Amino acid sequence: MKRFICQVDSVCLGASEEKIGKEPRLLLNAQLSGFVGDRHASFEREAWESGDKQVSGTTRRNERQWSAVSVEELADIAQKMDLTQSLSAASVGANLCLSGVPNLSHLPKGSVLKFPSGAELIVEEYNPPCVDMDENLALIHTTSSGAVIPKGTFLAASKYSRGVVGVIEVPGIIHAGDQVTVIPYKAPAWLGRF
Repeated sequence: MKRFICQVDSVCLGASEEKIGKEPRLLLNAQLSGFVGDRHASFEREAWESGDKQVSGTTRRNERQWSAVSVEELADIAQKMDLTQSLSAASVGANLCLSGVPNLSHLPKGSVLKFPSGAELIVEEYNPPCVDMDENLALIHTTSSGAVIPKGTFLAASKYSRGVVGVIEVPGIIHAGDQVTVIPYKAPAWLGRF
């Protein structure tokens, strides 16, 4: 995968611990601890019962300072769910929505997102869908037929297309409309010698 250019479609911030979604903003202030004012900003977090190697509640490094989804993957998820409305970064609780990256969820760990301000974000991992988000989306969306969205629909529809999470490598400001240079991680040639 070679480096390419995409665009920031929208930026969102979530300060409330009670709300799963985030609120659209004009810009995000990226600092080394995360996006200023976002509930996921921190150098550390508690381990979760499912998904982490550590015992639930253990203090560990926060590899999830930010999250990103793509317009293309959200459209695919909405189609699979048969929704009347599109999904947005805000409704799925992501900080960034990028356009021009149909396979954002497949970016390897170590990939870099570079912004015009100098901000750089590093991809840490794929962001698997969660049960709470599945339940929340069922409350705020309807299907084309008007039927209630069955439990697990978002989990199934967004499998391997939920976006990525990561850390901030270089601080800066990120605006909706910014062009982003994506540099997919490629293992150095010398690594193959071992």
